[in-house]
Parts: sequence; C-alpha cells; structure tokens
Amino acid sequence: MDSLPEDLCLVIGGDGFLLRVIAELGQSYVYMGLNSGMLGFMLNDVESVTSVIEQIKNGAWGEMSVPRLKMKALTSTGETIEGLALNDVYLERMSGQTAHLRVEVNGVEVVDRVVCDGLIVATALGSTAYSFSAGGPVCHPTLRHTQLTTISAHSPRLPPIVLPQSAVVEIKAFDTEWRPVRVVTDGTDYPAVTRVKVENADSDVRLAFLEGHDPTAMLIGKMLRA
Repeated sequence: MDSLPEDLCLVIGGDGFLLRVIAELGQSYVYMGLNSGMLGFMLNDVESVTSVIEQIKNGAWGEMSVPRLKMKALTSTGETIEGLALNDVYLERMSGQTAHLRVEVNGVEVVDRVVCDGLIVATALGSTAYSFSAGGPVCHPTLRHTQLTTISAHSPRLPPIVLPQSAVVEIKAFDTEWRPVRVVTDGTDYPAVTRVKVENADSDVRLAFLEGHDPTAMLIGKMLRA
C-alpha cells in the first residue's frame, strides 16, 4: 500500500474531540484517533504522526465496529429533537432541584419515580466515561450492550443495570416547570426536555487502531490500574 485509504480520517486530540468529529462527519469514514489528550480510550498512543503514516501505508492497522445509541426527545415546548451517541445519552437536572424520573425498558416499568441528579444510558465504549464516574460498571469496549446508571440517586437507590443492545429505554421527567432537565448526547446538550427515548441506532461507527493495539490491555492499564 503506497497511499492512505480515502475513507480514513485521522483525528488528533482527545476522546471528546473525536466524538465531535464523528458527530459532524457521520458514518462515511473510518476514524483513527491519535491521542493528545488524557485517557484516550478510543485513541492510539503514538510517538509521531510520521510513524503513524508509515504504519498505515504498510497496512499495519485494523478496524473495530462499535454501536451507537439513538436518542429522540420531546421538549417542554412540544419540539421533537434527535441525536446519536457513541458513548452515552444522559439526562441531568438544570437547576438546584432534583430530577424526578420514571424509567421504562421495553415497555416494562423499572421505577415509577426516582429522585436523582440524572440518569445515564451508555454503550460499553462509554462505560468508562460519565457512567463509571457515577458508579457504573467498567465494560470491555468490544461488548454490545446498553447500561443504565443513575446520577446521585436519592430514592430509591437504583443500582446500575446492564441490558441487551436491543433494549429500548424510555424516560419521563416529572414537574419540569420547576424541575427542568436537559438531555446530552456525546457532549451536545438539548435543554428543557420532558420525555426521552434511547435505543440502538443500527448505525455502527468504524474506529481504526494501529497494529498491536490491545483493548483489554488499555482497559486494565488506563482504568483499573489508574
């Protein structure tokens, strides 16, 4: 191979910047992130861009297909909004008042009203981000599932839940006039929502990693041995 693949997009930065690039450009590219940030779970740790180019030209790299979540929400003004997330979709309070949320999975009520700061719906790739900080389990990035994690739950203390990828999560926010909540998809926020539906997007994103990249070693080294 004497040239770079036309659909390969090199992104230099941290995980957050890579997520923004993917949100803007969509599924058309294979994304190779080059780490210049902190943890970089979706990125390659490299010595120089020159060495990366040589490895790519030599075919010393591979792809991993990862799922995304699809979010559809209703705002307090009746507007419908939609978004996609590689890491997570979360609801969080917008004021000093706690959020009061009802949660259903596949039409089955999980909790009638949980008093909390918010709720995170994450992929396995996103399990090491906000969900982990909120007490959710660390999951291997190659797994395909959806997980729910409450943010500072007061009552009831709903434990983290791991669900199949096919799960459809629906959330209703109560009393939003004085308990406003917003929804955030991979860092993009939409204020004043009343209902949110999150499900598998059926639109995988392709991430590229240089030869020798080991997701298990990265998970253990950067998270469990931090």
